Amino acid sequence: MLKKLVSCSLITLFMSSCVSQKREIIKLEGKSQGTTYHIIYMSKDGIRYKKQIDSLLTVVDNSMSTWVPNSIISRINNNEENVIVDNYFKTVFNKSFDVSNKTEGNFDITVGPLINSWGFGPTTNNALASTKVDSLIQLVDYKKVTLKNNVVIKENPSIKIDFNAIAQGYSVDVIADFFDKKKVRNYLVELGGEIIGKGKKNGEEWKVGIDQPNEKGVSEGQLEAIINLDNKALATSGNYRKYYVKGDQKFSHIIDPKTGYPAKHNLLSTTVIAKDGITADAYATAFMVMGLKKSKVFLEKNKKLNLEVFFIYDENGKWKTFTSQGLKKRLIELPKKL
Repeated sequence: MLKKLVSCSLITLFMSSCVSQKREIIKLEGKSQGTTYHIIYMSKDGIRYKKQIDSLLTVVDNSMSTWVPNSIISRINNNEENVIVDNYFKTVFNKSFDVSNKTEGNFDITVGPLINSWGFGPTTNNALASTKVDSLIQLVDYKKVTLKNNVVIKENPSIKIDFNAIAQGYSVDVIADFFDKKKVRNYLVELGGEIIGKGKKNGEEWKVGIDQPNEKGVSEGQLEAIINLDNKALATSGNYRKYYVKGDQKFSHIIDPKTGYPAKHNLLSTTVIAKDGITADAYATAFMVMGLKKSKVFLEKNKKLNLEVFFIYDENGKWKTFTSQGLKKRLIELPKKL
């Protein structure tokens, strides 16, 4: 199963259950990739696609999950020879490389050894000594990994790839593509907090809510914003939900690939809306590493990416928000702050 490195459980779905005269609303839910999924779609024939979707997610796991011993990515990390990657792996690898280039390395799939050593992979929590960090960071550089003739080539055999910051976003794209091929035009897919919505529900655009966080995680039932999701994907990453404490130190799961340490700045969560889940997921993680100021500069310089963002950050002990111009048009409700 894929374990999500970024905390995307901030999303609250507004998925009412009702039946129209022409279409049945079908709701599916289950467990996959170390998390849960919720799907709602409008059906003319009443077909439930749960078995097919579970099978698709298993195929994705067998390609890209470091938690599956015989997955493609695990075999590559274990340096098996002549491992041929599938199209799922290839798509995510190429997208990762593209985002890494655009963010100047703030997104890096070779951060795996550090994530594992910090205790956010299939290991126990473990605060690292500086000498250990200095040693492991020598293995972190996405440019030292290439894909040639569907075979991954690593400059150093100790390099390990980790897709956990992008795979769940891609997984919702895989399900969306499945629905598109089945000619299901109206659906909302959520997996581990990553969401993609197409079409409408009973003539209205899909709506998703972003929970209001607090020091213990999120405030149940209290929303920071409600957003119209019109044929787009959404991903959220946060540094206050997934962490552990040792002694008097708090260690976040967001690892900065340039320092080797958990990212430290005042940005608490990033919500990104993009054309697809793989893009939204990758940039939500990259912005958490970059921090508020650098992320805003990046967005200004890269308007052609058409990314919309909603950031929650700490300013002198007070939590504030930054909303991109494009996303302001999608906000349909913003609860009053007490």
